[in-house]
Amino acid sequence: MEENCKTTNDVSLEELKTRLAEFNRVRGWEPYHSPRNLLLALVGEVGELSEIFQWKGEVARGLPNWRPDEKEHLEEEISDVLLYLIQLADVCGLDLGKAALTKIIKNGQKYPINIATPNPSSP
Repeated sequence: MEENCKTTNDVSLEELKTRLAEFNRVRGWEPYHSPRNLLLALVGEVGELSEIFQWKGEVARGLPNWRPDEKEHLEEEISDVLLYLIQLADVCGLDLGKAALTKIIKNGQKYPINIATPNPSSP
């Protein structure tokens, strides 16, 4: 499985879910991947991701002042968060992509453009 990794930007959530399931299956890890355990692992990874930004103050979009090794570390931690989130949704029987799209629609209804757009002249 590992040797067939894509390097393109068009990897789907479904492909990641399938690859993760196979990765876990061949290692015998499935019994340990309960919703609770996956959530706790996800929280741990979010903590590791947070540590990267902890003392940096505000960071510019695109991370122009970051070294390549810092960006690589960030990629790894963001990937860990994404992969645990996908696994958590999977073991809970949720369609993460559909849920995310539905949530965007609900947010659009909750925060219509005229309400969600800040007024530049307001303090």
